Amino acid sequence: MADYRKTLNLPDTPFPMRGDLAKREPTWVQDWQQRKLYEKIRQASIGRPRFLLHDGPPYANGDIHIGHAVNKILKDIIVRSKTLSGFDAPYVPGWDCHGLPIEHQIEKLHGKHLPGDKVRELSRAYAAEQVERQKKDFIRLGVLGEWDNPYLTMAFKTEAEEIRALGKMREKGYVYRGLKPVNWCLDCGSALAEAEVEHEDKTSDAIDVGFVVADREGLAKAFGVAALPEAAAYAVIWTTTPWTLPANEAVSAHPEFSYDLVETEKGLLILVHDLVESCLKRYELTALSVLGSCAGAALEHLKLNHPFLARQVPIINGTHVTLEAGTGLVHTAPAHGVDDYVVGNRYGIPIVNPVGNDGRFLADTEFFAGKTVWEANPLVVELLKEKGALLRYDKLRHSYPHCWRHKTPIIFRATTQWFVRMDGEGEHTLRQDALQAVADTQFFPAWGQARLHAMIANRPDWCISRQRNWGVPIPFFLDKESGEPHPRTSELLEQVALKVEERGIEAWFSLDPKELLGDEADKYVKMKDTLDVWFDSGTTHWSVLRGSHAAQSKYPADLYLEGSDQHRGWFHSSLLTGCAMDGRAPYNALLTHGFVVDGKGHKMSKSKGNVIAPQKISDTMGAEILRLWVAATDYSGELNISDEILKRVVESYRRIRNTLRFLLANTADFDPAAHALPATDWLEIDRYALALTRRLQDTVTECYAGYEFHRVVQALQNFCSEELGAFFLDILKDRLYTTAADSKARRSAQNALWHILQSLTRLMAPVMSFTAEEIWQVQVKDPESSVMLSSWHALPADPLEEVLVQRWNVIRAVRMEAQKVLEDLRTAGNIGSSLAAEVDVYVDGEKYDALFALGDDLRFVLISSRAKVHRIGESEEERIVATASAHQKCERCWHYREDVGVNAEHPQLCGRCGSNLFGEGESRRHA
Repeated sequence: MADYRKTLNLPDTPFPMRGDLAKREPTWVQDWQQRKLYEKIRQASIGRPRFLLHDGPPYANGDIHIGHAVNKILKDIIVRSKTLSGFDAPYVPGWDCHGLPIEHQIEKLHGKHLPGDKVRELSRAYAAEQVERQKKDFIRLGVLGEWDNPYLTMAFKTEAEEIRALGKMREKGYVYRGLKPVNWCLDCGSALAEAEVEHEDKTSDAIDVGFVVADREGLAKAFGVAALPEAAAYAVIWTTTPWTLPANEAVSAHPEFSYDLVETEKGLLILVHDLVESCLKRYELTALSVLGSCAGAALEHLKLNHPFLARQVPIINGTHVTLEAGTGLVHTAPAHGVDDYVVGNRYGIPIVNPVGNDGRFLADTEFFAGKTVWEANPLVVELLKEKGALLRYDKLRHSYPHCWRHKTPIIFRATTQWFVRMDGEGEHTLRQDALQAVADTQFFPAWGQARLHAMIANRPDWCISRQRNWGVPIPFFLDKESGEPHPRTSELLEQVALKVEERGIEAWFSLDPKELLGDEADKYVKMKDTLDVWFDSGTTHWSVLRGSHAAQSKYPADLYLEGSDQHRGWFHSSLLTGCAMDGRAPYNALLTHGFVVDGKGHKMSKSKGNVIAPQKISDTMGAEILRLWVAATDYSGELNISDEILKRVVESYRRIRNTLRFLLANTADFDPAAHALPATDWLEIDRYALALTRRLQDTVTECYAGYEFHRVVQALQNFCSEELGAFFLDILKDRLYTTAADSKARRSAQNALWHILQSLTRLMAPVMSFTAEEIWQVQVKDPESSVMLSSWHALPADPLEEVLVQRWNVIRAVRMEAQKVLEDLRTAGNIGSSLAAEVDVYVDGEKYDALFALGDDLRFVLISSRAKVHRIGESEEERIVATASAHQKCERCWHYREDVGVNAEHPQLCGRCGSNLFGEGESRRHA
């Protein structure tokens, strides 16, 4: 028996079935770097419209985690897709290098109380080391960028430009010095930005305290009572921070709330009407009578005695008072709360802060000198009991602000700091400009707009000063008497910036004031404060986009992309500095992604053992799998990851890879220059596949443009498995393998496959960048070439495409029904494969017309040895009948045909195979 297998056009490709990604990817990464692929892309992009994604700088401390990987991969997908879309899309990675975490690392490694210069020296070296570690891991993920020239906030030029940005904001009147309550971390020994504060549960002492009314005549008048009982009268407050009572300067009542004067066994209590019942129940008291009621406005200026200090405090009116909890009267300490400060400022109430930088009460604080605020809490409670002022003491579990670095509770504490003013007189306050900028920004997902708007609408002035060593200085000279900056501050800032540009921030800290001030030096104090690290990254639109990397950038940026926490972080600080300096946001659009959680939706933590490191995934499965997981996951919410989820991603990757391998293998002998045919000369099903590919390409490129990467992956997966694997390629195999190698039938199929391959390789390149480059090299065999030097594939046009799509959609619907019938026949054991069957289709209308037009090609579409369509009468029902063929099987094409053996020299062949091998070859028109 002859071996007819050798006569088939069997697929062949060096592209392996197994990707072996973990082993091969590092070599590819090294190759991209050695041949300077990123630089070649830049060169090829000259003259194109620019698209700029500005990198939000990760902090240079510690190895990258899965969240970092998600962030950088998303950015790389966008930059690559924009490049393939015809943009010049550079990517300059950056790092945030100053700040407290690095300073703390230096303390851990080298001890505390080091000289400031030594801290800066060690911090700079440590940050540089961390940048290199993180850079290596980012590059391993396949992220293309200007890795040899990233931006660093500790670069001398960037530090200098940040000082210039501060000067520009000051000149516009946004920067001022003031005594205000700020977030203060006792562990940091410094003020914190809003973005450095996170809320965690804490158990606090909750107390109800009575302030004795000193002005009984005023009390009677306010409530319209002719004569008060002799019992003492109390204005009752509720607080969860007993330690702030030494700083109490007032009690706030809402001007529009109704308050009752309630007679109880304890005495007369002033309580808001809506909470009287719950308060008395908490105090275990009975309302003997309600002597009168009045609006909070009537209580304004009523004098009270402080519960344990020898001073009187007034009742004032504030709309920050709520009915959610407490008594409707709020203990007010302007030194320890933003609302307290605002309402106190309106009444000219002094800001008395008895708490030092270390969280201990100052030496002249009565009762609590030298005690920490936390030590003072139980002492305050005992003192209130002793004075008879404590109505209730409880423990309350509630959400409380914590330092995001130390995870410890912070306090609000008034200190003299530098602020960026949100409000003020005039048409354009910073808050108004920022809110308008939020409205003008495009958000992905859209809900980000409302979130950022709310944060800007409600935020206090921005405290930008820090009491640290490792940071960009606030290089002001302050008058020793007035505390005001030098009248030539703008000029002096530029002189300092020039020095910093040469020698870094160290130039300021080592500067002798006489160098710049001459004989005036003795009248001024050189500031030691540093800028909030969010000011560093928040001004990179100035220091990087229009500074160190202006040539590679543009302003404003098209897109900022970070995690959803950056609405209060980098997005926020960049917005404020942008609006202060330029009256607009430094970006046109914001994209936020969620946090990574485990397969059950739990937050990742080492203690739970559910942390999955990106390095481990790269080393075991390959970074390609990580990239595919990132793209396949809807980043607008939480991103779930687990070993099981990654296994599913691996299976999805294999299906896509094997599909691409089939395309490569069956176009190995196809030369587009020699074998190209006009699409109108292709077989019908090939033209239909071209139409499906065009629709895929339109969908995918649209999804890339809208940053909907999970839809990109869904479309690619569905196309490979359904449109190709389950339909087109399934039908195509017979024609590819059995027709003459250079026949029009086979070349038509190869034309379609080649174009599909070209399109898919490019469409997958932003996500599966390693595999796309591997495929590209198999095709072009040019080590200097890259898929990233191309653009979306131009598919040939077909004027009859819509008609074809409609007809073939009908044919596919019938085919699906026929497959079910054939599967039933196989399950019953009547046939082994569908080629052992003959099919009769009984239909009418457009189905009959579409199937009849296929002629004998219908059998190839249904993958049966014979197929015939019959027109049914009006009373008949549509049906499909499949029966086992009674004919012999052709040893070459495996069809069961009555003409098997007609050629005496090749009795094992059917007539079609005989013709394909020894004659003119079969004629195919449709499939």
